[in-house]
Amino acid sequence: MELDVSFFDRPSREVAADLIGATLLFCGVGGMVLETEAYHDQDPVSHSYRGRTPRNGAMFGPFGHAYVYRSYGIHWCLNFVCLPGSAVLIRALQPDLGIEEMRQRRGLTAPRILCSGPGRLCQALGISGEDDGKSLFAPPFELRPRRQGHPVLVGPRIGITKGVDDPLRFGLQGSRLLSKRF
Repeated sequence: MELDVSFFDRPSREVAADLIGATLLFCGVGGMVLETEAYHDQDPVSHSYRGRTPRNGAMFGPFGHAYVYRSYGIHWCLNFVCLPGSAVLIRALQPDLGIEEMRQRRGLTAPRILCSGPGRLCQALGISGEDDGKSLFAPPFELRPRRQGHPVLVGPRIGITKGVDDPLRFGLQGSRLLSKRF
């Protein structure tokens, strides 16, 4: 599937599944997308559920842009905006390019936890709130389509109390670098 701006003009559930196996780079550092979660405007745990705010404004902007927010006041989290009020959280990457930079930013060497989890991923890539609202199709971002089909696991999202049973988490089957086992 072609990975252009129209790729994101779809429901977040479809985009989240189809991102598995694509490549995400930020300033030339990154790797293959291994795990995602979908959120939409009718989802009670989505940041867009109660409408637009200064914090979630990017979710209501153009699709194919980044929505970056701070989780628990500590970790940055990267989302890809889809239809208005919907986005895909990028939960894990396979560290492929710029591994030494990732190790320095994270202060560790174990590849298993370099980009396993949304906060770790943003720290490893150097993504912050300054990147909120930026196009995914212009530097510092680069997206590359997946080269082949990948077996995708589907299951419930992590760390939520509402909408727990919705199967909106997607991951590369067989990967040992997911944030949590399915």
